[in-house]
Formats: sequence, C-alpha cells, structure tokens
Amino acid sequence: MSSSVFFRTVICGFIATFLMAMVAFFQGAIGLPVIDVGHILTESFNHVYEGEPYHIFYGNLAFNLIGIGLALIWVVYLQKRIPGNWLVQGIIYGIIISVIAGLIVSPVVSQAAGESFGIFYSKTWVPGKLIIAGLLMHLVYGVILTQTLKVAGVDGTNS
Repeated sequence: MSSSVFFRTVICGFIATFLMAMVAFFQGAIGLPVIDVGHILTESFNHVYEGEPYHIFYGNLAFNLIGIGLALIWVVYLQKRIPGNWLVQGIIYGIIISVIAGLIVSPVVSQAAGESFGIFYSKTWVPGKLIIAGLLMHLVYGVILTQTLKVAGVDGTNS
C-alpha cells in the first residue's frame, strides 16, 4: 500500500466514522436508541480502575481509530473480493460489521464495562431496536466509506 492510498483511506475512514457517530446520535429522533460508542468505550476503560482516570476523549479516540482500522481492513483485504459497485459493497460491509458487532464486539465490550448486553443485545430492554440502530449505523458507515473511497480514487490493494 502506497502512502498516498494509506492517507486517503485514513481520511475516508475518519469521515465515515464521524458520519456514523452523527447517525447514532440522531437515531433518537426516530425512536431508536442513541448509541454513544465513545461513552461505552470510556466506561469499559474506567471499569477496572477506582475513580475515572479516562476522559471521554479516550473513548472517542478509540472509536475513531477503530473506524479508521476498519477502513484499512476494507481496502487491504475486502474491496477487491466483494462484488458489486460502491453502494452494494458498502451495504455488504455495513451488514458484516453489524453482525460482528452484535455477535462479538458488543458483548465483550459491555462485559468489560461491568454490564452484559448479551449476544445481539439480548440482555437489554430493547434488543430489536438496538439491532436496527446498530445496523443503520453500520450501513451508513459502509456506504459512506465506499463512496468516499471511490471519490478519493482508492481501489483496493493487490495484496
């Protein structure tokens, strides 16, 4: 991967992560739960310590770095392997991320924060709404990522 492709991918990953976060906050306006991933990560960081040594800045930093990392994973490993145009690819990637989040990431991170959301949010009060909210967030991330990568001229790597 050239440095140009790397930096364009990082910028696209940041843009997609930011817009996903905005969708997560605005979901409350349509009756879905507001999902503040930065806060959830901050709480999981602080759970093992007395007091709260980690500020929300660190949770949001981790959230953005994960989003950038997912963009890099897309470009290096998946962009050339998943068929379709940018829209179809974005929808597929959003669904993949949402399934992994509900099945693995959310249960592990919530347990680290001292609470268990369960697999696909089954131990929450509104698992169906959380599944829809998570899917909507990740679909926005996937579609925005693939569109911004197309505009930036990033067409995967040959690895």
